[in-house]
Amino acid sequence: MPRVEQPREDRPSAESVAPASGAEVARVGHAVLDEIERAVVGKRSVLELVLVGLLADGHVLIEDVPGVAKTLTARSFAAVLSMEFSRVQFTPDLIPSDITGSAVPDGHGALFFQPGPIFANLVLGDEINRAPPKTQAAVLEAMEERQVTVDGVSHRLPAPFLVLATQNPLESEGTYPLPEAQLDRFLLRVSVGYPDHDAEVELLRRRVERRQNQVELRPLLDGSTVRRLQAAVETVHVADDLLEYVVALVTATRTDSRTEAGASPRAALALVAAARARAALAGRAFVVPDDVKQLAVPTLAHRLVLRPEAWIRGITQATVVTDCLGSVPTPATLTDADRAVAGQPSAPAADDPGRAG
Repeated sequence: MPRVEQPREDRPSAESVAPASGAEVARVGHAVLDEIERAVVGKRSVLELVLVGLLADGHVLIEDVPGVAKTLTARSFAAVLSMEFSRVQFTPDLIPSDITGSAVPDGHGALFFQPGPIFANLVLGDEINRAPPKTQAAVLEAMEERQVTVDGVSHRLPAPFLVLATQNPLESEGTYPLPEAQLDRFLLRVSVGYPDHDAEVELLRRRVERRQNQVELRPLLDGSTVRRLQAAVETVHVADDLLEYVVALVTATRTDSRTEAGASPRAALALVAAARARAALAGRAFVVPDDVKQLAVPTLAHRLVLRPEAWIRGITQATVVTDCLGSVPTPATLTDADRAVAGQPSAPAADDPGRAG
């Protein structure tokens, strides 16, 4: 049987990457967002969620109607982060090798592996729910294992690796709904939404003034810097009471009478990872309750399976998560012991004459 030559693997281990400082994560992160906002107007909160997903080394599902800058968002991140970008338009006739690659002859009796479009740092999967289940399974392996298997041989994907997938919630004809197992692999599900009046006017004004469709964005960092920012997220402290708060939230989704299946332990891990990324982006070395609250819906909602009667009543997954946030007591702020672990100064005493207020 002809030998298959494999590409050299140069994916570094997490231990080999020196983490950036908290201040650097905040400074670089907001510079990235400012640059991307030159192209994607009026969607700062959505861009922050995508960046949180990238910093947490996760994948993001954008569920929205066409024409609201989903592709532009992905391209802009790839340009500003100097990441190799690939776009896959999913269709019903797409087969796994169209995405993963295949072994092809080299003309001398040997086979070599020709990587597919999944071998990029940032992969945009347009209308991922149009791909048949077998192709979705190949994408699932890539997302979870950071590798693809072709002809029994595993090939590692480059680092960093982020899948930004889209689907149109208004269309069902010719689609294959994503199974719960694949939805669970997305760290976040976000919705871009239409811009408000002022933002849309500004979008049109900028297009008229620059006299071309494309926005030239400056590359601000590279893949090695992105890995350093991701390593910094792993140093963010999470207090025990916040870990208990996360478990209480996911448990509340499981016991809610409107759900057939609540958030899994993987969902709890995802919520903690996203909260740590949000804290790092804010320049903090520790997570606060608001980090968990702000990310609970985009992290947990898409993982819930509602009972049929809940769908009939118009209840959404986001509604269930929001109700759980309202019913689970919020933990107190960090104690001095937690601040010491996180390397932060203690909170001033109530009778401290230097205390603000």
